Amino acid sequence: MAGAAAKLGIIAGGGALPRGVVERCQASGRPVFVVAIEGHTEPKTCDGVPHVWLRLGAVGALLKALKAERCIEVVMIGPIARPSFSALKLDLRGIGLLAKIGKAAAQGDNALLEIVIGELEREGFKVIGADDLLDDATTPIGVLGKIAPDELARRDIDIACRAARQLGIVDIGQAVIVQQGVVLGVEAIEGTDALIARCATLRRDGPGGVLIKLKKPGQEARADLPTIGPRTIEGMAAAGLRGVALEAGASLIVDRRAVLEAADRRGIFVIGIAPP
Repeated sequence: MAGAAAKLGIIAGGGALPRGVVERCQASGRPVFVVAIEGHTEPKTCDGVPHVWLRLGAVGALLKALKAERCIEVVMIGPIARPSFSALKLDLRGIGLLAKIGKAAAQGDNALLEIVIGELEREGFKVIGADDLLDDATTPIGVLGKIAPDELARRDIDIACRAARQLGIVDIGQAVIVQQGVVLGVEAIEGTDALIARCATLRRDGPGGVLIKLKKPGQEARADLPTIGPRTIEGMAAAGLRGVALEAGASLIVDRRAVLEAADRRGIFVIGIAPP
């Protein structure tokens, strides 16, 4: 990290994680500037800090704003749903990247993220990962709460890991749900919360399923790490799932204390694993 006084530019997607970074910086006295994305960033992310709201395709305006605020390091954090090309209103800088964006869109989310990071680096910014700022949110290995997976759950975890690896190779998603050896669903563009809700309608009788979230093979680690938070646990409970396994050292748990308290209360296990 460039130092505690270096201003951090936060390109903020949805969810609670961007606000967590803002509050961590505020606590340490580090100045921040938030680039909030219209239709994606939660308004409370910007409370009490300098910020600008931009549409998703305003590439030139984003770079100009970060430079005007003299940001040195930049972090991209929080989910942003991939828009259709018809909805993506690119500015002149974005239009200049159109050929690259079109090719990357056919290759998957990771390719798109690499283009954005490449542009930031060409403009002189140092792009860092959320785990550089929230090291205590990184998933450790082992059982994290009071509940441990039984043998059936561990077999489901193994099956889900193999499925998630294949899913990641083609850059589709990071999450898989397996129940009693059967893959109930895989994550696509809809995101993890929607995957959980969809699988609630597919569950079988007997012991509930497990959710797995793994980093994609070759994934750009400075953006879009697998993440869960308290809302994930509540959704799992409603769907009858009995546990979640996350890749240790390559995933994030937002508000770990609240996650584990909710998981223990609901009888749900949370475990960090080293995938086979």
